[in-house]
Formats: sequence, C-alpha cells, structure tokens
Amino acid sequence: MRIIAGDYKGKKILQPKDKLTRPLKDLTKESIFNIINHSNLVNINLKKSNVLDLFSGVGSFGLECISRGASSVTFFENYISAVKILKLNISSINMKKKIKIIEKNLFMEGSLESLNQKFEIIFIDPPFKEKKLNYLLEKIYKLKLLEKNGLLIIHRHKKEENEFPKKFKIIKEKIYGISKIIFLV
Repeated sequence: MRIIAGDYKGKKILQPKDKLTRPLKDLTKESIFNIINHSNLVNINLKKSNVLDLFSGVGSFGLECISRGASSVTFFENYISAVKILKLNISSINMKKKIKIIEKNLFMEGSLESLNQKFEIIFIDPPFKEKKLNYLLEKIYKLKLLEKNGLLIIHRHKKEENEFPKKFKIIKEKIYGISKIIFLV
C-alpha cells in the first residue's frame, strides 16, 4: 500500500500485521479521488479542504489527502495497534502541522463533540460489521460537522444494505471488489 499521487507519491504506508484493520486498497482510493477531482456531481476543492477521517486505521485515506494538498486532516482512531502505525506513517511525511489525531471511541458520548471545526470531506471507513453507522451520521448532522455542500464518503462491504437518514442524499455508489463506496451530500 502506498500514497498514489501528490507530494508524497510512491511513499509506502505501513500496514498492521493483524487482520483487525482493513486498509483501503489503492484501486479503491484512486477511484474515490477521481470522483472527487473529476465528477460534475462533486464541487469540492481538495486543496482548500479540511478532512475528517473516521475509523482512520493506519491513515491511508487521510495521508492521500495531505499528499494531494488538503488544508488539514483529523484522524479519528481508537485501536491502539492501528494508532501506533498511524503515528509512524504520519511522522514519515513530516506534515504534523496539518494533522491532528484523536484517540477516542467514536461511539462514546462527547467524542465527536470534541471537534471544533467543520469539514469539507468526511470519510467513514468502519469495520464492515459495524451496525451503528446511522448513529454517526445523525451525530455529524446534529453537530453540523459537514460544511454546506460538503462530501461524506462511506466505505462498506458491497453486500451491505444501508438506509441513510433522509438528511443526506446519495449522489453516487461504486463497487470495487468486496467494497462499496457511497458518496453523500
């Protein structure tokens, strides 16, 4: 796994040795950024974006955003083994001033409330078996974490059937191998 474009193109991203973290595949990541950069359904300038990477794991998505010029990335991860590798990956690109790591469980009361900014892009990559996705979406909406016309991207298993709160509109769904990427506004 590597950073596929931008200032750190080709930089290797360290991965966990255990199977409890599922890093985002390069092909899936590349497809997401093609949609962000080239789709007429999306009106996001990544270079001016603040990004929130929920269930960030080792940071594949957020590091790609930094490499491509995002203003800032906030990583949210609580699995200790993944956080250790995430910190190593961040230190290898020397961009700490644009990065914040929050080591909390997203489902604990007050976790998302600790964020004090809005985001143009929110990426959610929960474990495929996670069933409390709508809880997070409702929280994101209630706390107004997503900028107006912002983009919410969700990575799910292709067989997973999700019904999202009516407050969000699906603008695109794509399937890559076992993954399904859902773009909401």
